[in-house]
Amino acid sequence: MGSLAAARLLAAGFSLRLISRDHQPAQRQLHWPDGRTSSIHLAADDNDTIRHLVVAVKAGETIAAIQPLLSRMHPQADIVRLQNGMGSLDGLTLPGTVRCLHLVSTDGAWRDAEQIQVVAENRTLIGDGSPRPPPWLTDLQPHWPGLSWTADIERAQWQKLAVNAVINPLTALYRCRNGELLDAGEREQRMQLLAQEADALLARLYPDWPADTLARSCEVARQTAANTSSMLADVLAGRPTEVQFINGYLLRRAGQLGLALPAHQALLTELG
Repeated sequence: MGSLAAARLLAAGFSLRLISRDHQPAQRQLHWPDGRTSSIHLAADDNDTIRHLVVAVKAGETIAAIQPLLSRMHPQADIVRLQNGMGSLDGLTLPGTVRCLHLVSTDGAWRDAEQIQVVAENRTLIGDGSPRPPPWLTDLQPHWPGLSWTADIERAQWQKLAVNAVINPLTALYRCRNGELLDAGEREQRMQLLAQEADALLARLYPDWPADTLARSCEVARQTAANTSSMLADVLAGRPTEVQFINGYLLRRAGQLGLALPAHQALLTELG
């Protein structure tokens, strides 16, 4: 997803530098849903002042990635968080004048070495709770299909988190693709329980919550039936998952409200 964002930023004329573990430049070839192929070159970090920072690491790596960069931040820097889950910035103290924006995307892409296969370009919301978008968004929108500003980004984050909390951990647990959850059996029953608990929490946060998490989760599972979720990909690759920032975040918020979510707690225990 970071490479996909980079391709769109470069197309809009922005100058990019790649801050990576190996401190090296990178080349990526993107294969688009319409059959196009394009290449991008990402220059290595030059240790200059950071005016805009796109964070595309796994949620659990966020603080370790950003903390060393704080001394290089421009006083009016923008941080754009392109990640699954919520709560990845908890515990990180940012300068008061730094603006942190969140992206909620339903785009799809997967990587094989330097090849990026873009499988879906859908709607992407961006916001920070303010009614005022940053001025650079106008230049980026023509090059990022479906990108739009929302003043209520937190609700959009919750909508995506609820679906992710139903689909991702179950695919990781059962080692199955998204569509295989719709088995009219145990997997689908567990989807129902997870969705009901998510809706119970969200109804406490939003009195007008429509209790539609199950319907949206089933629709996403059907639309992405052949997809491997990011959490399953992490499990298969032996990497830490983001379950603490998806189901774990639901549980932390529920605990603050004195609400039990036993189905989510059981999944968190099963996935370690």
